[in-house]
Amino acid sequence: MFQARRMQRPLSWISACAALAALLASQASHVASAGESQTPTKTPDVPAHLNHEGYRLLLDNAYVKAGFNQTLFDQLYQSWESPLAEQAAKATPEQRTQMAYDRYGLTKAPGREGGMPLQYTNDGKGGWSVNCFSCHGGKVAGQVIPGAPNTLFAMETLAEDVRATRRKLGQFSLRDLAAGIFPQGNNVGTTNAVMFGVVLEAARDKDLERVYDRPFPKLVHHDMDAPAWWLMKKKTRLYADGFAERDHRALMQFMMTPENSGQRIRGMEEDYKKIYDWIMSLEAPKYPFPIDHKLAQRGREIFNRNCAECHGTYGENSTYPNRIVPIEEVATDPVRLTALTPEHRRGYEENWFSYYGQKKVIADPGGYVAPPLDGIWASAPYFHNGAVPTLWHVLHADQRPKVWRRTIDGYDTQKVGLEIQTFDEVPETATTKAERRWYFDTSGFGKSAAGHTFPEVLSEDEKTAVLEYLKTL
Repeated sequence: MFQARRMQRPLSWISACAALAALLASQASHVASAGESQTPTKTPDVPAHLNHEGYRLLLDNAYVKAGFNQTLFDQLYQSWESPLAEQAAKATPEQRTQMAYDRYGLTKAPGREGGMPLQYTNDGKGGWSVNCFSCHGGKVAGQVIPGAPNTLFAMETLAEDVRATRRKLGQFSLRDLAAGIFPQGNNVGTTNAVMFGVVLEAARDKDLERVYDRPFPKLVHHDMDAPAWWLMKKKTRLYADGFAERDHRALMQFMMTPENSGQRIRGMEEDYKKIYDWIMSLEAPKYPFPIDHKLAQRGREIFNRNCAECHGTYGENSTYPNRIVPIEEVATDPVRLTALTPEHRRGYEENWFSYYGQKKVIADPGGYVAPPLDGIWASAPYFHNGAVPTLWHVLHADQRPKVWRRTIDGYDTQKVGLEIQTFDEVPETATTKAERRWYFDTSGFGKSAAGHTFPEVLSEDEKTAVLEYLKTL
């Protein structure tokens, strides 16, 4: 039911490789070899899009090594802070699993009977192998939607708890060594994915084979909010800055973990063509709450006059311009734009991902892509860094909260977005790192909620009408 830092010290390639191994791998476990992917299973009596071969491949095939196993996951609660650990110890196994899901942003997998959460795949030996749904399989107002941003994913907290539990058990993993090298996400729902990609690619040649003779890349650690996958069909270019052409190979960058050779990665391409086809078939979810359609129609007219130039039009004969808005014009947080160097973008153009230069990149985009707004109600929080919790706050730049905290399943139908509490600063009662990650502090590096002040030209009544229209997209 719906409910109303920059890197401060240089790193050697030895430590980098250890970190890479730790990000998505750990102790010995199976990885599907190129050309040996398992035949995806189909589940009877589920919607067709959940039986699509591309969806089943993500659920059933492990493309990277497992990070931990079921036994370890079941013991993570022992490393939680008090009194949560004590509460978990007294809970039933089913209640404890749900507590863990809530803590880490995990959900049940639609179309999968029991087993692992949507965000992980069984590696065939009981290992949990992270998949694309860790960032792109989210829960909106309590409903699990594969392809929606996972705005509850607590990647850093999960990594910390896995590490602490291993220590309690007398185990060791390269993940422990990596913990102080690669921040994985300063807030629940955002990750440092862009820098993961930079390092993974820097250790590969044009054919994606491993190399170790290159200088270590510049790293500007910052967090990103994952985009909704149903928007991909409208985009000709990918990523917040639109630097790369849309293609199935772009989905494969995180396969560049140490255990995967370039040959193995290239051999996964046929699977990812099917995954890409599934993503391109996705439709935006419909707003499930009441809509004032008369007011929305007025909002549509206002939107088309003031917003369509960048965000396109919707309905019959819809359009989308794929426009990159200069940073000086949009004035949102610039860190994501400047964190990728022109050299990195050109390196992407020259390798296998871009067909050795056949697909062109924009080395210096100069701004951010104004995204299409289909299903915008279901992709809160907003902006590329996830700094703005509701569409009402997008339309009211001067009212955006400095610090906010969301609920897990609540939805704000008045402001259209996350149900939140607001604060002047992170409360002193949030004493643990895991707790502090639930508070989005817009004063942090790369976390600014400033910019996109275009709605200031609208009256309050006009903003209200536009907000109602956005529910219909």
